[in-house]
Amino acid sequence: MQHHSGAVTEHSVSPLHDAALRESAVLDQAAEGDLSLAALIDIAAEWLAEGGHDRVDMLYRTWLAYNSHHPLAYAARFNYAVLLAQRGALRQARDMLLAALTQKPDFSPACINLGSVLERADDRLGAVAAWQRITQRLTQIDGESVGFKTTALNQIGRVFETARVEAPAEAAMAASLDIDPSQREVIQHMVALRQAQCVWPVLQDRPRLSAAAQLEAISPLSLAAQLDDPVLQLANAYRYYLQDGQLAGIGTVGQWPKPAQATARRLRIGYVSSDLREHAVGYLMAGVFALHDRTRVEVFAYYCGPAREDALKDRFRAETDHWRDISALSERDAAAQIVRDGIDILVDVNGYTKDARVRLFGLRPAPILVNWLGFPGTLGSPNHHYIVADANIIPPQDEIFFAERVKRLPCYQPNDGARPVAKMGQTRAQAGLPAEGFVFCGFNGPHKITPDMFALWMEILRDTPGSVLWLLCDAEETRGRLQTQAEAAGIAASRLIFAGRMGNAEHLARYRLADLFLDTAPYGAHTTASDALWMGVPVLTRAGNCFAARVCASLVRESGIPEMVVRDWPAYRALAVRLAQSPAALGAMRAQLAASRDRCAAFDTPLLVRSLQGLYEEMWREYCADALPVPRLDHLPLYHRLGNDPARPALPDRAALLAWYDAALQYRNGVNRLAEDGLLWPGPAVPPRAE
Repeated sequence: MQHHSGAVTEHSVSPLHDAALRESAVLDQAAEGDLSLAALIDIAAEWLAEGGHDRVDMLYRTWLAYNSHHPLAYAARFNYAVLLAQRGALRQARDMLLAALTQKPDFSPACINLGSVLERADDRLGAVAAWQRITQRLTQIDGESVGFKTTALNQIGRVFETARVEAPAEAAMAASLDIDPSQREVIQHMVALRQAQCVWPVLQDRPRLSAAAQLEAISPLSLAAQLDDPVLQLANAYRYYLQDGQLAGIGTVGQWPKPAQATARRLRIGYVSSDLREHAVGYLMAGVFALHDRTRVEVFAYYCGPAREDALKDRFRAETDHWRDISALSERDAAAQIVRDGIDILVDVNGYTKDARVRLFGLRPAPILVNWLGFPGTLGSPNHHYIVADANIIPPQDEIFFAERVKRLPCYQPNDGARPVAKMGQTRAQAGLPAEGFVFCGFNGPHKITPDMFALWMEILRDTPGSVLWLLCDAEETRGRLQTQAEAAGIAASRLIFAGRMGNAEHLARYRLADLFLDTAPYGAHTTASDALWMGVPVLTRAGNCFAARVCASLVRESGIPEMVVRDWPAYRALAVRLAQSPAALGAMRAQLAASRDRCAAFDTPLLVRSLQGLYEEMWREYCADALPVPRLDHLPLYHRLGNDPARPALPDRAALLAWYDAALQYRNGVNRLAEDGLLWPGPAVPPRAE
């Protein structure tokens, strides 16, 4: 038997022994007051890099226990609080930050972080109070304090906006912009908040921020509700991508050798969405995954939304072949997961909406990238190859307004035929409606109501005595603002009836109380239109120039009542008035909706899914044939400058719009020859479309 001495070799144990000795020595230094703050921070960073979270906790606790009155102890508490918050120890982080502020009440970084910690702990009022300590204290703005004050104001605005407390949210963001008007993202939120509150004009000159500058910075969704200009919407989407959609150090994460020919194997389809839950898009998509033919496709869902659970999210999870929650993953980690899954076609069901993962698509984690349903328009990005629509929304002559190649369904928008509807809906009295009289319904969000649209509605009310307009609006200030506008138009405020938010099944049931749905422009009804039509309420709309202005027309036509899509606003007004005065005509239209509901394209989701799978197979064949489209982006910066030109006239119709852009491009081509881009240039203006 081989004998071993009791000695342990230096090679096998020395590093651990030395580490233990060093840790003990460092803690002794901390206890004796011999460890400087700089050394404390450096050693903590070193130990964290080694994974020594417990050692770092002990180090900070020891240093603070023996150095609590050190003049820089507030900084140590702040740094320790950052580490605690990162680990989810929110209560301890809060206590550390409060202790730091007790020692140094004017320590702005601690106020900023305290607000964030309190918000994460669901104490929104406490969070706002923490940030208000900064805004109230920093009355004098200098180079050091400007960043702290704008950050605090933006945080206050964001929390109020999330909580739908819109007026204080707008006030906070406006105050931030008064300090620094160059904050593009803050401009976007302020504009959206003004739209949501029906504060008109939405774009209004401010002392340091012109209305023109606000239009230049506007987000794609807000622009859709502001102007019916498809050229500017395309260019604005591209600009938004350049500013918000790119990922630093971008590079393709996957490589896909093209098959010699399209094979008959199942395609792997991935859907990326934050809205596979109780959300407007979620209600539309419910049932889509279950209807996919599993002999042709394999379905992957990549969820990137809030962590909350609900019944609809459970349904989506159950109806997919593979559910992946990527909400906590970085863009690169999420892309790597998609590559591992071998996705053939990745569908972006967000676009430029809340919680979207636009940068993820920039990593090209699948060979084919598609824009469908989540965002009403082109994304103007170099990444998305296709956009899915229908012939009503994007007729062939309108493809010049889209960077992606257009693929068409019979009807663009899916609808869940199994959606629950409450059996016992509200009575008129419970809904606040009069016992008698015609009920015009406008359940689009207030952000879609423009001054021109509201003025037209007031004309319709004036022409139909005894009628009321039933609007969906929670905010008392916005309700009061609309009532004031009504009275200014000579309409009694009492003729505006307001509905609050409620569960989807109950919301659908209350449509039974409405007689006619009035659509908005330029951003029309989408989910709301299909809800009304499903419940048998005729919808009156005008097809505009842009994607968001034409979805409602598609649904109305494909539901069997194409006569409700009018050519112009005088026709809209005349038809609304005629139907309010013709119960028989309205009854016949309701009967038509009921008769066609189970066989029309608007509600034939099995047909839509079969058609969608056919489009996926077309895309795959084009990819295999090396015919994948290349997004058309060459002149979009120029289009953006033209669309934001202060000299640009108010354009009354599509023909005038295209004629103006054509003339502007002709002029610039005379100065500096423009290469063909496959969109607006070259070529004459497209003639007006026959509705």
